[in-house]
Amino acid sequence: MSTREASDREDPIIESRDQLVAPMQAGEKPKSAWRIGTEHEKLVYKRDDFHAPSYEEPCGIRDILLNLRRFGWEPVEENGKVIALKGDDGAVSLEPAGQLELSGAPLENLHQTCAETGRHLEQVKEIGERCGVGFLGLGMWPDKTREELPIMPKGRYDIMLRHMPRVGKLGLDMMLRTCTIQVNLDYASEADMAKKFRTSLALQPLATALFANSPFTEGKPNGFLSYRSHIWSDTDPHRTGMLPFVFDDGFGYERWVDYMLDVPMYFVFRDGKYIDAAGLSFRDFLEGNLSVLPGQKPTQSDWWDHLSTAFPEVRLKSFLEMRGADGGPWSRICALPAFWVGLLYDQTALDAAWDLVKDWTMEEREELRSAVPRLALDAPIPGGGKLLDLAREVMQITRSGLAARAQLNSSGDNETGFLETLDEIVASGKVPAQRLLDKYNGEWNGDIRRIYKYSF
Repeated sequence: MSTREASDREDPIIESRDQLVAPMQAGEKPKSAWRIGTEHEKLVYKRDDFHAPSYEEPCGIRDILLNLRRFGWEPVEENGKVIALKGDDGAVSLEPAGQLELSGAPLENLHQTCAETGRHLEQVKEIGERCGVGFLGLGMWPDKTREELPIMPKGRYDIMLRHMPRVGKLGLDMMLRTCTIQVNLDYASEADMAKKFRTSLALQPLATALFANSPFTEGKPNGFLSYRSHIWSDTDPHRTGMLPFVFDDGFGYERWVDYMLDVPMYFVFRDGKYIDAAGLSFRDFLEGNLSVLPGQKPTQSDWWDHLSTAFPEVRLKSFLEMRGADGGPWSRICALPAFWVGLLYDQTALDAAWDLVKDWTMEEREELRSAVPRLALDAPIPGGGKLLDLAREVMQITRSGLAARAQLNSSGDNETGFLETLDEIVASGKVPAQRLLDKYNGEWNGDIRRIYKYSF
């Protein structure tokens, strides 16, 4: 989740609907300017007893951030506490229970993306060696209760932690116990955005299945392969889901604005502090009728903040965010952007991918989304067969799309090599969670602590 900083730059009051549409319009770029932004979270634990470190304890989250300064990262503070870092490789930030996130820089190709990921992981591992800290690449804490997890000192999280239980049963689990990999991609026009949005939204369950990596809750199998994905089904119905309107004729920026205006607010940022506006209406804010700021109207920054508080399977800001994947180790961090770039950044591949899913009904899309957290690649697909069958076709398309990009590294390799870990999953039919369950039921003999030596 983005980290807000106080700024002295001009921040105009929103006076017209055009200003609400402007962020999405501003995202339009020629193909030559399309970039890849990859975000990935990891769980942090102390190696001596596997507890999740607090912010302030020795060699805890604060000290990890401060130690990362040796690699050129600059601190970002909130109320005098370091809560993020910024640098050439993007930003390092904290999720609510201390999950460490890299929001990578916008890069031209997947070779750069994977190099960026490698640099970051080498840095945190070096700090981890000094601090007795390890990192887990999973979609969810395998053994921790909510009560065992620390809370990070970020104002927006205080607001969300209070609000989540009012709107869903699993929102606190989403905040405190989960990790994800995401990729942010560009579009050329409103029509291009709409086609990419529809295609990626329909295929998001496939990404969830391929990256399913959260089969344990509090030390035991939970009956799911991606429990992280299941959590989103009972987090907050006002800001999650498959968004049926995206598939309607005429979908575009204006319809997205209407959706976001219907998403209840979380907060307003003023003078370096977060003001609780949870459940209030941005429409009222536009009229100067927000109860917590009577008479004030929103600025462009307020609208940008609000755009970051919806959590559907795909999200639109000035780029498209693919949000369906569980967290994982290095190879799968590189594989997620490869999967989506191959499908969405080559027109022939995009057309072929859309042809696979364009005739699905909304009911069929929802059924697939609901089935995948438990069944992964064994989930039934519209028209018959299993998701694994679709995966084979989609992998051929994305491989062709990457090959067509002809983005080569210094050794002359194109980007298709980053798909290898997914090729192995499709060839075996076993997703990462199923491999973890095999180990749990086999060589680990039911001891979930063995996972700390296995992942990452």
